[in-house]
Amino acid sequence: MDSYDIDERFGAIEIKLAYIEDFLNRLHDQILQRNASTDRLTTEHAAMKEKLAQLASEMEEIPNKKPPHY
Repeated sequence: MDSYDIDERFGAIEIKLAYIEDFLNRLHDQILQRNASTDRLTTEHAAMKEKLAQLASEMEEIPNKKPPHY
């Protein structure tokens, strides 16, 4: 093999490495976005679950109360 073939092969490897690095950077950004979305949804889910439990307890109290006209 001569020097030209080796340089050409290294050039091809560098190009592939650059594409892989770009892909990994984009993948990392996507993962960070998904994690942020998951965290937000988890927080919203907990808040909705708490609110639903609160509403359910209020609904249980209503049948035991006397109407205001008594």
